[in-house]
Amino acid sequence: MAATKTINLRPLDDRVIVQPNEAEETTAGGIVLPDSAREKPQRGTVVAVGPGKLLDSGNRGELGVSVGDVVIYGKYGGSEIEADGQELKILRESDILAKIS
Repeated sequence: MAATKTINLRPLDDRVIVQPNEAEETTAGGIVLPDSAREKPQRGTVVAVGPGKLLDSGNRGELGVSVGDVVIYGKYGGSEIEADGQELKILRESDILAKIS
């Protein structure tokens, strides 16, 4: 995966900005897939995190992910945006299913 340049976005509350991995272009058997047949990626790298959800006590909840983490998220979760020429996804922390170690 190519190195990401810094982005000029700062997510709010418990939101996370993820750069999705590229969709697979070929199957395991070597068949080249057209754009319309490619599956949406469900893995990506966290490029920015918000300060955390504001709790009733007035404190901020700590997020379980940080910049640079590789995560798995729901196929149709979050909002897709384009910023600085990059395809990005804004997700709530609860939309993230797992963090890959």
